[in-house]
Amino acid sequence: MKVGIIGFGRLGKLCASHMVKDFDLYIYDKVDKKEEIKKIKAKPTQIKEFGICDIVIPFVPISEFENTVLELKKYLKPGTLVIDVCSVKEHPVKVMKEHFSEEIQILATHPMFGPDSAKDTLFGTKVAIHPERINIDLYNSIKSYLQRNGVKTIETTPEKHDKEIANTLVLTHVIGRTLVDMNVEDHEIDTKGYRRLLKILQTVENDSWQLFDDMNSYNQYAEPIRESFKKSLNNILKRLEH
Repeated sequence: MKVGIIGFGRLGKLCASHMVKDFDLYIYDKVDKKEEIKKIKAKPTQIKEFGICDIVIPFVPISEFENTVLELKKYLKPGTLVIDVCSVKEHPVKVMKEHFSEEIQILATHPMFGPDSAKDTLFGTKVAIHPERINIDLYNSIKSYLQRNGVKTIETTPEKHDKEIANTLVLTHVIGRTLVDMNVEDHEIDTKGYRRLLKILQTVENDSWQLFDDMNSYNQYAEPIRESFKKSLNNILKRLEH
């Protein structure tokens, strides 16, 4: 099966390194990464050549997703499956349904791991998955493939996903970004609780600001969570005033 990948950044590279064992990979990145792509035994290509692919996966920032879809739709053959991997789900599903014809299959996913948390293995990781428009046999084979590789699949809806991720990922990143801004670091005299706090920092310090900005801007449930966090923090600080 031929799989096209758009974007050879940190997550795209991680997933491609696992998928290349089982698929013929065709990879495009707007930056010249031909040698890196060849190194993992994949084929560097252009978006216009993705018409040969059975599956196409854009690994692009959420804010660039719609423009990528508009470019991609010119070249896809009927029956092609497009899989998004955005950390929000309502926005990409809306974009794909709006711009792709009924002949294009749509699978919405969110890998709940990244290049840091899954650098050694995919076993024990999770992926949220929403079968918006896909052949049932193909869908079941994708789930089986993920599960064989140690990835737990969680079927959900775009709305449910975005509500829950605002309470988990967005909140974690808000706290982590705050710790980064404070220049929090290791100390010889510390506690187990403090070391756990540093782990939150480590989950976000290698991610781009664009990812943080996008996950907040494109998830309608993110702002209420941020406001709730801010309110609770202010309440705690006020109790310390004498």
